[in-house]
Amino acid sequence: MNKNNLPEEVSHCAHSIAPAKVVRGERAWEESHQLIASICRSPLLLGRSIATAELRQGLLNNLRNLGLNTVSAELKHDCCEMDLKRINALALYNSCDGVIAAGGGKVLDAGKLLAHRLGIPCITVPLSAATCAGWTALANIYSPTGAFQRDQVLARCPHLMIFDHGLVRQAPPRTLASGIADAIAKWYEASVSNGSSNDGLIQQAVQMARVLRDQLLLDGPEALKDQNSLAWIRVAEACALTAGLIGGIGGSRCRTAAAHAVHNALTQLKDCHEVLHGEKVGYGILVQLRLEEIIGGHQLAGQARRQLIPFLKELDLPVNLEDLGLSNLSLHELHEVCQFACQQGSDLHQLPFTVNSSALLEALLGASDNGPVPVESTVTKRMAAS
Repeated sequence: MNKNNLPEEVSHCAHSIAPAKVVRGERAWEESHQLIASICRSPLLLGRSIATAELRQGLLNNLRNLGLNTVSAELKHDCCEMDLKRINALALYNSCDGVIAAGGGKVLDAGKLLAHRLGIPCITVPLSAATCAGWTALANIYSPTGAFQRDQVLARCPHLMIFDHGLVRQAPPRTLASGIADAIAKWYEASVSNGSSNDGLIQQAVQMARVLRDQLLLDGPEALKDQNSLAWIRVAEACALTAGLIGGIGGSRCRTAAAHAVHNALTQLKDCHEVLHGEKVGYGILVQLRLEEIIGGHQLAGQARRQLIPFLKELDLPVNLEDLGLSNLSLHELHEVCQFACQQGSDLHQLPFTVNSSALLEALLGASDNGPVPVESTVTKRMAAS
């Protein structure tokens, strides 16, 4: 085939696939001390949560004992421009030559974005396995109140990712369950949006996502029951490492679709801000599969959704609006959520069919329905009951 006739999706692609180095294991942090010192001498240590304050104080003491001139800073909100500007100024004032982000997904995203803007190396230290943010060259930006605004592609993945099992194991089990939902979404989103792709890397990334899903379905429940099991190691690394690798190999076309679009829309609701990222994404998977039933007419999507519901319930993950604490929302409020998810540029439009806000509302309300698509709409029944 003449190169001028290549499909656009394979004619030119630039991938940021993985961190320059990944150190993983039970004592990964301790083993990385000299490596950190070789990357930066005046790092900014970034964190946020009160729950991880003691852990981060230990990391700060370690860094200063290495002779590193370390400045500590904390986010006051999610990864938002207000915090980013404040901490950017702090880093410039102290001539920081690296950012070490230690925390959950919002902290890791903020650390990557700060390093990107300052032109200095980034080291990520996940303190949970709730997302793959420690791996990727992508950052989500939120408002000060926690509403999703946009994502930003970064120049590269982190210079170093340290995945210390001992540190991650101290996170609440809820964060691992959330990570499982977020990672499983890789398969459901990539397979529906790229099932007919001619790009070999995308095809391979989609198959990796299938293997990842199978691993998590098999090991997820045991991992949550026993943090000292081999299943926990496999699951935690699958959520925090492998999920990021899949997005790196597959690129932007192999990251997100309707499940993450639903997440982004739900963040617009103040009542949903205490729900973890992966918990919203897991519910979003069910919504996406319901859309495939309603609009695509795919019976297999309905079967997959009904099989996934008991698994999510076993992990104590939300499967409906009530579980999300949103059962009291009016249809008008839900419709506004759907309009946000359907706006131009939304990941929802990665689906191979057109979705409008009315169809999405139907799917939101019927995400956990056990039967096939009903003749009478869920919206109609809810209106009649109100």
